[in-house]
Amino acid sequence: MATTTKPPTPAILSLQGVGIAFGGLQAVQDVSLTLPAGTLGALIGPNGAGKTTLFAIVSGFLRPDTGRVHFDGQDITGRAPHLNARAGMARTFQIVQPFAAQTVRENIAVGAHLHLPGRAAALAEAERVAERVGLAAQLDKPAADLTVAGRKRLELARALATRPKLLLLDEVLAGLNPQEIAEMVPVVRQIVDDSADDGVTVLMIEHVMQAVMHLAEHVWVLAQGALIAEGPPSVVTRDARVIEAYLGHGTAARLAEMGT
Repeated sequence: MATTTKPPTPAILSLQGVGIAFGGLQAVQDVSLTLPAGTLGALIGPNGAGKTTLFAIVSGFLRPDTGRVHFDGQDITGRAPHLNARAGMARTFQIVQPFAAQTVRENIAVGAHLHLPGRAAALAEAERVAERVGLAAQLDKPAADLTVAGRKRLELARALATRPKLLLLDEVLAGLNPQEIAEMVPVVRQIVDDSADDGVTVLMIEHVMQAVMHLAEHVWVLAQGALIAEGPPSVVTRDARVIEAYLGHGTAARLAEMGT
């Protein structure tokens, strides 16, 4: 009996040799990666590694000096963020800045207005998205009254309301306590698990390694702007180059001597 080979999942995001410098500082250098559609990947690395700069290049806030960015089959290198958003790319930011005087519902509707010009339709979409991220009970609360965890969920909801194909999450767990992280992880996971209906692929920057281990299917590691390792999280976190990038030169050897 002949066997059939399942075709490879197409890439929704592909970077080839991307680099950018600010003055004499090479913030990102020769980074190439491919993110298959319908997956959840993570970009990790120590502070100052170039992760957020790479997100800014992907989303169009910065134009790379070298290399190309392809999204959903198109070359989008240097394309403006609003055009990328309309094509199906959304991102969150490390520093969450909701419209404080508006309600949660109205904040989410801002994202929905990208595709739904009518106010009633946008507000209805806001209710659906709020349910998805656990904010349904707070729809009429002013955004200014939300906790840090609530604001993180609101930032996520506002991005989801744009109906993205690719969602870039920049430290969505930063500033949360262990219980809040545990509650947020399944929310992020469900976004990808529901991708059969909504087609959302996620690439996240994250420092909470326990969450990365639970969420990511593939991990890329940046250090000093360069990609130093990639693979499943269980493999990457044992890589000597990754250990040294986080903990300093010689750490991997010392841990090996201790049998860790």
